[in-house]
Amino acid sequence: MAMEIESLFLFNSPLLSFTLMFSIIYSLGYFLLLKKWGSSRYEASSCFISLFHGTPAVILAISSLIKSPQNNNFFHLDFAAQNTSFQDLVLEFSIGYFIIDVLHYMIFIPKDVLFIAHHLATLYVLATCRYIVHHGAVSILGLLVLAEITSPCQNTWSLARYRKVDLPEAARYYEFLSPYFFTFYSAVRGILGPLYVLKMGAVFASGAADGGLIPKWAWISWMIVIVVAIWVSILWVLNLWIDLSRRRANLFKKVS
Repeated sequence: MAMEIESLFLFNSPLLSFTLMFSIIYSLGYFLLLKKWGSSRYEASSCFISLFHGTPAVILAISSLIKSPQNNNFFHLDFAAQNTSFQDLVLEFSIGYFIIDVLHYMIFIPKDVLFIAHHLATLYVLATCRYIVHHGAVSILGLLVLAEITSPCQNTWSLARYRKVDLPEAARYYEFLSPYFFTFYSAVRGILGPLYVLKMGAVFASGAADGGLIPKWAWISWMIVIVVAIWVSILWVLNLWIDLSRRRANLFKKVS
């Protein structure tokens, strides 16, 4: 599919406004609200900005999918449909967030290569869908819903984890929330996510995206990025379950 050169000029989109908005939110957290968090300040700042992206992104993405004229309902999505202006707006909203968050990690936590690679790969998928392919936002935004619906729970859990040594309340909240968060995350990333990706891959492989809609290089590269991200998420939560089981076992030994 031919690339529309004019769509690459960011001044024609809200992207700069979203990027500026997230940079202001990040600055508020890093320089004001979290300045006394010590060594946890860097990770906490990432969680803080994520709180302002996750839930709004889910609401916006679901709204854009429901209002899309190509979709009969939320459960029968046209994965290869042309992006609507609303869907492009949601993509730019998320791109603005990921730009600020990945810059944060590159500057303050450059050793976290896996997280930086995840953000760069996500930016690749979002940006190519928005500015080059102009189709497939339905499939990508459906994934965004599954990826970000756990965000409030994950970020509050992470913030409690960073403060559990200093605040007894944070430690209690961390211990209370852990099994519920792990269960929720496992269900979304370990069951719903793979099922959605399988359906998405089957649709693309069937040729539904051919005919000038989504080039093969695009959807194949998207699938590779998404599958790797799903596996990393599953391994991450599996390690959390193992750690939780180990801590509970040690606690039981001490009590007994």
